[in-house]
Amino acid sequence: MFGTMGGRLGAVGATAVLLAALAACGGGRTSGTAAPHTGATSGTSSAPSPAPEPVHGLKDTLRHVTRRTTPATRPHLVQRCTTGSHRVRHSSTSGTGSHRRTRTWYTTDHYRDCRKVRSGTETYRKEIRPERWCVRLDHVNGNRKQDDVWFRVDRLDYDRVLDADDHARVQFTPVFPDTGC
Repeated sequence: MFGTMGGRLGAVGATAVLLAALAACGGGRTSGTAAPHTGATSGTSSAPSPAPEPVHGLKDTLRHVTRRTTPATRPHLVQRCTTGSHRVRHSSTSGTGSHRRTRTWYTTDHYRDCRKVRSGTETYRKEIRPERWCVRLDHVNGNRKQDDVWFRVDRLDYDRVLDADDHARVQFTPVFPDTGC
């Protein structure tokens, strides 16, 4: 009995030592912290983007890419309804045994059947390129080796950085997902 118990205690002790070693080396970390976003894309990935984190650096250049549209056509759908009616049979039974009596009557139910059908075409403005605002920073997050990194920002951050002096320290939260500038 003690031999089996001693083997189990040894296995439990070895597991505890292994878990402690993994936690010390960082293998037990489950918080999901990732490296800060540098603005460069590393290819396509099906993993969700990390939460946006503020970045800071020295203002280098700004770029505003305007929205581009083109006229296009698509099917014009209209709602076409048809009405109709159908006869519904109702019955009611009363009494018992040989005195059982069934009464039958009919009513007319009216219905309306609607569906979308194509009726010609319509023109609209198809967006080829969305509008975006970009900022290029030097010394991203204090790293002097990270220069000329582009970040997509929203309009308010773009206007704020636009008003800043050249090579002034600016901070903003980039727009995710970063699809380039």
